[in-house]
Amino acid sequence: MQELIDTIFVQYTSYASVDITLEITAVIFGFLSVWFAKQNNIWVFPTGLISTGIFVYLLFKWELLGDMMINAYYFAMSIYGWYIWTRKTNDAFTPISRTTVAEKKSSVIIFVATLAFVYTLYESAGKWSTWTAYVDTLTTAVFFVGMWLMARKKIENWIFWIVGDVISVPLYLYKGLAFTSVQYLIFTLIAIYGYLAWKKTLNNTQAAV
Repeated sequence: MQELIDTIFVQYTSYASVDITLEITAVIFGFLSVWFAKQNNIWVFPTGLISTGIFVYLLFKWELLGDMMINAYYFAMSIYGWYIWTRKTNDAFTPISRTTVAEKKSSVIIFVATLAFVYTLYESAGKWSTWTAYVDTLTTAVFFVGMWLMARKKIENWIFWIVGDVISVPLYLYKGLAFTSVQYLIFTLIAIYGYLAWKKTLNNTQAAV
């Protein structure tokens, strides 16, 4: 057991203490953001801004370009989502809903465009030397669609989060970011509960109508 623990956390011996503190802080606020999302609470966005802002800095420093881009996108979409969630239509805040046909088409476009963009980014940076680059490209596209759907308060966002989180658990462990790997493991569980909670709310709303 001790050998396993040493293997998982050995990379932190070369990290500055301030970076370790920042990663833990980002993970904590990441937990809070996902929990607030499950609760359909507007605090999902301010807590998310703090978490993603820290990760953008750390991932840029560690030259993990795909991961950095994901978090930069999250940061921008948190601002957009904050606006959408608080916008009133007919004196009511934006409700949970299912994706429309147009939004499904937009999701496909975002997914494909993200794949192409990340591929170009990695190719230009010469980052195709390991298999993780291919997985990064896939998870980036999955998370981009998930975040866009969450910002628009679509229940299908949780499906994308679950898929991306499951892939990210072993991926971040392999990259040497143990705290972040644990974060995604817990994110997976919260995302499952989030989907069930949003589905219940949506069903109740439709039944009331």
